[in-house]
Amino acid sequence: MTDLLKIADKEFTSRLIVGTGKYRSMEDMVHAIEASGAEIVTVAIRRLNLDNPQEKTILDFLDWSRYAILPNTAGCKTVEEALFIARLGREVTRSNWVKLEVIPDPSYLLPDPIGTLRAAEALIKEGFTVLPYIHADPILARHLQEIGCATVMPLGSPIGSGQGIFTREEIEIIISEARVPVVVDAGLGAPSDASLAMELGSDAVLVNTAIAQAKEPALMAEAFKQGVEAGRKAFLAGRIPKKFFAQPSSPSEGIPRATSARG
Repeated sequence: MTDLLKIADKEFTSRLIVGTGKYRSMEDMVHAIEASGAEIVTVAIRRLNLDNPQEKTILDFLDWSRYAILPNTAGCKTVEEALFIARLGREVTRSNWVKLEVIPDPSYLLPDPIGTLRAAEALIKEGFTVLPYIHADPILARHLQEIGCATVMPLGSPIGSGQGIFTREEIEIIISEARVPVVVDAGLGAPSDASLAMELGSDAVLVNTAIAQAKEPALMAEAFKQGVEAGRKAFLAGRIPKKFFAQPSSPSEGIPRATSARG
């Protein structure tokens, strides 16, 4: 792929962003991330054990010269928690980028729209580059763009559900109005889901569970890489419009007409 993904002041060749949670081993994680071709890797700061400096964390297994580490605020239920973890993430990673998550609902893990907007406003004032995870809400996406978020990241379906894209119509509206990159985040279960998101015009996708919990994570990561690339190429190529009636693919003019034989 020759077209670049630009987020804020950085450019990337890969349009697949991957997470680091739910892997069965660190070895699986490292191999899968390598196979994915991803350049942005998101890490849940709250789930790191930072109290013991002698204990290795996920951050110790990642090649910081190869990947852009994107701290996230997963596990934060309130604005205050999200702000604290974002600041901690900046200290740990020396990066002012943050994937913002404010999720008070433990059953469905749906993001809090009001809390997300409030937290984003506060973080932007502190100089953060904010990538907010949201429900596929076009109005909220517009507000987040207006206050200066670097992306909007609407869910396809609930986190970790593998249900694919249930919010297609809303995502299409968000894409049509977007002035910043749109990253479909959460719920993707197969490479075909990622491909569809890219075909719709999304700028990137974020995948974690579908890769981490696959029987062969590295192989699934490679499949998602290919799905993202195929979907992006299809979007750039321009698909044919859908039609109600069939249309012949062979020419209908200039074809010799059959004549009936006479005895």
